[in-house]
Amino acid sequence: MKILLANAPWSKPGFYGVRAGSRWPHFEAENLEYMPFPFFMAYATALLERHGYDVSLIDAVAEALDEQTFYARVEQFAPELIVLEVSTISIDVDLRHVSELHNRLPGAKIGLCGLHSYMYEPEFLAEHNAVDMVLIGEYETTLLELVQRLESGAQLDGCRGLVHRRNGDVQVEKRRPLIEDLDSLPWPARHFLPMHDYHDEPGYIPRPSVQMWSSRGCPFGCIFCAWPQIMYGSRRYRKRSVVDTVDEMEWLVRRAGFKSVYFDDDTFNIDRKRTLMIADEIKRRRIGVPWAIMARADLMDEQLLTALRESGLHSLKYGVESASPDLIRTCDKRLDLDKVKRMVRLSHELGISTHLTFMFGLPGETIDTARSTIDLALELAPESLQFTIATPFPGSRYHRMLSAEGKIVQSDFSRYDGFRSAVVRTDELSAEQLEQICCEANELWNDFWYARAHPDLRTTGEKVRDLIKQPSRIPGAAKRLVKNSRTS
Repeated sequence: MKILLANAPWSKPGFYGVRAGSRWPHFEAENLEYMPFPFFMAYATALLERHGYDVSLIDAVAEALDEQTFYARVEQFAPELIVLEVSTISIDVDLRHVSELHNRLPGAKIGLCGLHSYMYEPEFLAEHNAVDMVLIGEYETTLLELVQRLESGAQLDGCRGLVHRRNGDVQVEKRRPLIEDLDSLPWPARHFLPMHDYHDEPGYIPRPSVQMWSSRGCPFGCIFCAWPQIMYGSRRYRKRSVVDTVDEMEWLVRRAGFKSVYFDDDTFNIDRKRTLMIADEIKRRRIGVPWAIMARADLMDEQLLTALRESGLHSLKYGVESASPDLIRTCDKRLDLDKVKRMVRLSHELGISTHLTFMFGLPGETIDTARSTIDLALELAPESLQFTIATPFPGSRYHRMLSAEGKIVQSDFSRYDGFRSAVVRTDELSAEQLEQICCEANELWNDFWYARAHPDLRTTGEKVRDLIKQPSRIPGAAKRLVKNSRTS
């Protein structure tokens, strides 16, 4: 049986879509370079290969394929089963691809997977006849069982993690248990993919860089975080063995030639002892390339950061989200902001670059809390940062909360972007105000970089705030933000 997995084309003038591999599907400007690795698709493909299936994988987004070229590639392979990874923001485009592929390959079955919880409901298949099945959440082993059943002619009843039709009726099977033994999975099938076109390089770690997972899941309960709630359906944290993790890292560096590694775990440093063991193993093997991780700052300490640095850690991504303890508490992030500040500064003192993430529009957001978040971002002075607008993905606790409160102001899924579009309001701020705050925060960050680029204006948050009072010296969003804040 021939199976094709694909991340289909998705773009609009001036922008390309980031879908497979992203916890926050959105549009990126064409002049930027960010492309996450499609982990679920690559693991699922590798698992099918291990079982002897004729399988192929196309990442049309990473390859920048136009639609006609993508369709031609699919037709050339002539699969019997096509599986597309989709998302809420791209679902209208995804369904158009389904329709076209159904017309071109009428004998092929088409399945969908990914970050769009509405397709897990029976109404979705009832409304979209060209979709044959939906794979719920973490889907590698679900897809393997589906293929085995299709090949043998067995009924799909009881195939956990699947939404399918039986005698014209839609049947929703129970969620499949999560994969507990991550070492049982083969390493991702990278040989199908344009590996030098994937870019996520915190702290500007050198290229070609490669993305890895050493664990899945996160025990923390942030109301906005989509993967634990939708893809995993659980806060359960699962980890690969230290040896298997570092084996893959070493192979990617020594055999595949990558110059740096980024661990895109949901939260790399949940298990402190294991984190130290990974650092020790990397150091023992003298892998000798810069590496980076996604982590929680308040789970760090001086001993851990020092050990990570000594093993080659170059940079960290820390999620901060807000400067307001009340907002952090409301969104259930359970983050110690005082410790975050200490660990970010300590990271810098040890020579570790940081990328920090912040968002506007969490429940309770006001002009004052937004201003405090911007102040904190400048005070911490990371190497890079991300300002976004909190977006309630359907299926998340955040979406249910705001729906009940009538604070979701936009039902057009194509606007669930988070970078440029707000689909929510707070008690004090409209969606338009949130968009303005996010835009001007990004402009202010650019001003900060301008200041750092000049020797006489360099590096401290205090000096940058002095500049804000003298807008003629630098291009400035700061004065506009203060003015608009007071009149909103």
